[in-house]
Amino acid sequence: MKNIAFLLLLFLCNDNLFAQDFYSGKLIYSNAFSNADDVKDWIMEGPGKIEFIDNTMQMYSPNEEGHHVFWCPKDFPSSFIAEWDAQDFETDAGLCIVFFGAKGLKGESIFDSSMPKRTTGVFTDYTKGAMNCYHISYYANAKDDTHRETVNLRKNKGFNLVMTGEKGIPIESLEPHHLKLIKDAGHIVMYVEDRKVIDWQDDGMKYGSLIEDGKIGFRQMKWTRFSYKNFKVYQLKK
Repeated sequence: MKNIAFLLLLFLCNDNLFAQDFYSGKLIYSNAFSNADDVKDWIMEGPGKIEFIDNTMQMYSPNEEGHHVFWCPKDFPSSFIAEWDAQDFETDAGLCIVFFGAKGLKGESIFDSSMPKRTTGVFTDYTKGAMNCYHISYYANAKDDTHRETVNLRKNKGFNLVMTGEKGIPIESLEPHHLKLIKDAGHIVMYVEDRKVIDWQDDGMKYGSLIEDGKIGFRQMKWTRFSYKNFKVYQLKK
């Protein structure tokens, strides 16, 4: 009985006792984002433009014409660790999102010829259209919701807000920030530097089946100008 009481006390005093540790395994994709050749097979949707300055990729919409998404052509597994560096160049307003696990509703590629065309970056094409995915807004300072700052995790199709997390990249910051996204099947964790901003477990029931493998894309609202570099995706080890 004493041993049982001790273990119970230890559990109550340490809520991280059974926390899952994640480690990077084999590198499965790497992109420095240093020149145009690095992204020659990436796909832009919407009026976004890419420029390379000091070996770093900047993305924006000329004259703030419209929102846009830049897709990696590779499909990533159900479990992975993705890392990249991001830096803001326009603090007045903006919003950055990462889509992941993106696939058609029947499991087809989002670039399959049977999929509806997505050419303007309209958000509902990604959240209420013909695909499933998760998405996280890790920088939030949109003109229609200024100074929100908190990170939202949504599950699509349906635009379901499944978690409001901590503050993401500070809206006034012009410094580079390191992002880490962990997907362990339905367990999703995200860090800004060493700050955990999202930690959520998909039960595969409340909002539909688990979203497994699929594509990763970077979305910006039209007021945004961010730079990106050192995008890497690893197998997940536990």
